[in-house]
Amino acid sequence: MTQITLYLSPELEIQLRAEAAKQGLDPQHYILETLHTRLSANQTATNHLPAAEADLLQYINLGLPSEMWDEYYALIDKRQAETLTADEHYRLIEISDRIEALNVERIQALAQLAALRQQSLENVMDDLGIKPIVHG
Repeated sequence: MTQITLYLSPELEIQLRAEAAKQGLDPQHYILETLHTRLSANQTATNHLPAAEADLLQYINLGLPSEMWDEYYALIDKRQAETLTADEHYRLIEISDRIEALNVERIQALAQLAALRQQSLENVMDDLGIKPIVHG
């Protein structure tokens, strides 16, 4: 079995634990069941989609490898602790730039999918369960 580390906001952790408790599951089993259900539904939906939509959905779901996310969050922690070296700072900028580039590509794919479906970008994002992150 593979281990993946997730970084959750305190609000999301509370919500996750509450939903797991409602279903009588511990948080780990709740997460696994939710992922399994979500991925199975996506796979079934992808199998019935036109090729153009399926290609865009696969592109939208691309992300950084988990090892890179782990490195990114470790560097963030070091930056906050003010122990980041110059090389680590450079690496953090590289990863941040990569995240930003991937997000731009994902938004472009989302916009193409919205045009293909003749829907607004907001509706497509809502259909896919993608919520914009509000900072501030």
